[in-house]
Amino acid sequence: MSKYKTVKENRDFARAYRRGKSCVSPVLVTYVLKSKGSTLRYGITTGKKVGNAVKRSRARRVIRAAYYRLFSQIKPGYIIIFVARGKTPYVKSQVVCKAMRQHLKTLGLLTDRTEDVKNEKTAACAD
Repeated sequence: MSKYKTVKENRDFARAYRRGKSCVSPVLVTYVLKSKGSTLRYGITTGKKVGNAVKRSRARRVIRAAYYRLFSQIKPGYIIIFVARGKTPYVKSQVVCKAMRQHLKTLGLLTDRTEDVKNEKTAACAD
């Protein structure tokens, strides 16, 4: 069983859009909603404005890679929705990771466990 739990229901996405807090950058939009459980769940949305199927898939891969890097530093008990923007498929995962870190820090979801993580490469994005 995977440790990464995904959001699959449309009602969960809609609730996060409606009631959640958000942060916006040129490469990513992040919505965060406190969940009832103690698990951390994430979802990724890429609309047709991002581009064709190849570009949408790349945007999802880049966002997923950035999320996996920051997963160990995020507080549990939240639903996080990431929305790809038009620039997302054209940038590297380090750029998305930096934007994601800034969003999660602004929204208060990052823990102070950076010194607990032994592998610096997986702990932090290219700052």
